[in-house]
Amino acid sequence: MADKKISLPAKLINGGIAGLIGVTCVFPIDLAKTRLQNQQNGQRMYTSMSDCLIKTIRSEGYFGMYRGAAVNLTLVTPEKAIKLAANDFFRYHLSKDGKKLTLLKEMLAGCGAGTCQVIVTTPMEMLKIQLQDAGRIAAQKKLMAAQAQLSSTTSAGAAESVVETRTTATQITRELLRSKGIAGLYKGLGATLLRDVPFSIVYFPLFANLNKLGQKNPDVKAPFYVSFLSGCVAGSTAAVAVNPCDVIKTRLQSLKRGVNEDTYSGILDCTRKIWQKEGPMAFLKGAYCRALVIAPLFGIAQVVYFIGIAEFLLDMLPKRRD
Repeated sequence: MADKKISLPAKLINGGIAGLIGVTCVFPIDLAKTRLQNQQNGQRMYTSMSDCLIKTIRSEGYFGMYRGAAVNLTLVTPEKAIKLAANDFFRYHLSKDGKKLTLLKEMLAGCGAGTCQVIVTTPMEMLKIQLQDAGRIAAQKKLMAAQAQLSSTTSAGAAESVVETRTTATQITRELLRSKGIAGLYKGLGATLLRDVPFSIVYFPLFANLNKLGQKNPDVKAPFYVSFLSGCVAGSTAAVAVNPCDVIKTRLQSLKRGVNEDTYSGILDCTRKIWQKEGPMAFLKGAYCRALVIAPLFGIAQVVYFIGIAEFLLDMLPKRRD
């Protein structure tokens, strides 16, 4: 496919616009995914995505579904821009010989993109998860207090005494930097790489090949709906494929735990405890939520990227006269 040359600023703007639109549309589902993945056996607050969202609205209000969205909206622009631009960069340099990219080279390009993006993804996910899961932990504590009140006549008013102290991403960042330095923001870096590199290895080659099916001519771009559907299918497939890694990453990056919930010392310890105490199906927690998040997110990303909104915006800027 002979793609039109797209400048680096245009690639970054396209990626940013795509990320902002996508996150705004699907963030409540992402919140449900995080809460479902973090709850452990014996402490289940939610039975499904819909149950989680309904209980969240009842206890935290409509905007409770968007806790942590500000972090994503701030950092998703560089994250998506780096991912998409890096993939194009590696594809370009791997195809300098003019030959069609082999599947292996497409996978290598995706691997490079996934590795580059964790620079932004890891701190973004770290902050987002704390804010998303805070409501679940607070609701669990209220439930435990209410149960204690029913079982003991001396603990009257215990349920009302549990009040959630809301923290902001800025407060969490300052505390992590003060106590652990920059490494605090990069907790779970290994698990993030374990998720994002395989995701990109699956996603980018699958998208490229699905998108080619909609091209009537190798020199003409596929219609926008083909790019959208290709992004949705490739995104959801890759998301489900790496969901076990996402569960491990979410557990490792959570700083606070619910009542009687396990703590983990690393990837292997987390994997072992989940397998032994919750069974292999626990690694698929939130898989359908993640598929529902990633499918439209990457579908929208590819449409914006392929339509080239940034080129239109940049063309409207006044040209410099020599």
